[in-house]
Amino acid sequence: MMVFSQRLSKQIILLSAIVLINACAEPATKYAPDSKAHDTDITDERPNVVFVLVDDLGYGQLGVTGQQHIKTPNINALANSGAAFTQAYSGGPVCSPSRISLLTGLDGRGLHTNSNAIKLKSNNQTFAQVLQKAGYDTNLIGKFGVGKEIGVNDPLYMGFNNWYGIMENIPAHRQYPSSIYINNKQVAVPENENGKKGKYAQEMWTAKAEEYLRQEHIKPFFLFLSYTSPHAELAAPKAFYQQYKDKFEETPYVGQADGKVDHYFEHFYPDPVEQPNATMAAMISALDSYVGRLVAVLKTQGLLDNTMIIFTSDNGVHAEGGFDPSYFESSKPYRGIKRDLTDGGIHVPFIVRWDSKLAPNTLVDVPIAFADMLPTFAEMAGVEDLVNTAAINGQSVYPLLTGEATSMPDRLMYWEFVRQLGLDTTASVTQAIRKGDFKAVRYGADAKMGLYKITEDQSESKDLTDSYPELAKEYLTFFDKQLTSQ
Repeated sequence: MMVFSQRLSKQIILLSAIVLINACAEPATKYAPDSKAHDTDITDERPNVVFVLVDDLGYGQLGVTGQQHIKTPNINALANSGAAFTQAYSGGPVCSPSRISLLTGLDGRGLHTNSNAIKLKSNNQTFAQVLQKAGYDTNLIGKFGVGKEIGVNDPLYMGFNNWYGIMENIPAHRQYPSSIYINNKQVAVPENENGKKGKYAQEMWTAKAEEYLRQEHIKPFFLFLSYTSPHAELAAPKAFYQQYKDKFEETPYVGQADGKVDHYFEHFYPDPVEQPNATMAAMISALDSYVGRLVAVLKTQGLLDNTMIIFTSDNGVHAEGGFDPSYFESSKPYRGIKRDLTDGGIHVPFIVRWDSKLAPNTLVDVPIAFADMLPTFAEMAGVEDLVNTAAINGQSVYPLLTGEATSMPDRLMYWEFVRQLGLDTTASVTQAIRKGDFKAVRYGADAKMGLYKITEDQSESKDLTDSYPELAKEYLTFFDKQLTSQ
């Protein structure tokens, strides 16, 4: 089995209003539901959290997961200083359902749709709301992508005290955005107006995160840093690009430079890219540099010991904007990419550093998923009573994150993906189950199901349906039930 290459004041607060502390923002209207906090005091020693979510990073694109060509020393060091989770899964094979699963504790069984068009519902409970009620300062920087109606499902309403970034998925494709949001107010980025490329989005998110971490914090904080790369469009600052330029075999991406639109994605990524492989490598190395900067600020501020840092990706590697994921073996050792429910689409890097709890070079070989994060953070904050555990699909894995446990009982994990018309000629529903050593995948209600022993067959190439007929029947019945219950 492929593993990572190196062993890896409580203060009484009644939150009758959301306090916005972003110095450059105008006060925003309070949209969040009832946010009455649990009592806290000045001795609050609960951990801070910095949750770093990157966009479309493949499992095999990091040095710690076996990548030989792309330099990621800071992420490698993050893993070496804490725990690498080798069996971690996103909430889905594309951005929006995966991120909603992360926020709400719901997997494919509980989401109201499993297409990328999904948005949060106003009555969804998010981990940001739970932590906000627990007295945490919750802050979102970067991509939201799962809501856009102010007062219905915007970041402030869904539990973030402050946010700075991009509201919707399509604008988040731009690495040099012409506008961003600050607490629901859209503002221009003059350096990027009229096609200029003066401010790189990932640099903007990092600088804002550094600014936030340097502030005085009188209560524990949760910083959700949601990067918008290495999702296409393919673009990176020159300093990172130069180290890879002319290093790889390349097929230039013409975009719409020839006046033609030969592929769906050219509508989203019209600009040509001379060296897509070098650009992708540069984007990942840029992210690695930004992770190093965050750790450095936490250390300088004396926050590193009691801050849980989590690094992960929202789904598997993309094949968009000219990038060929096979070139760097970006999904290795798994099969598939973004939009697939084979492990290449949903098996993601998941690294946790928490110096006061986790020993360096720890490996955790227990299946976990994004839906586990809401109950996990609730347990961390001591507010499990705020979560209706019967209404969610995830379960707390907090003992794994603290090093207090090394195993959990096997449970059924489920994913579903609805491809949208316009991306393919026909719509289809893909389903996947994992329980223990076994995983099943079905690409459509009328398609043949494949059953695999995923712990031994990571490429999901040997169908064991005939060898385990009772298990296959159980999973097939479950798949059918999920479709008929919708």
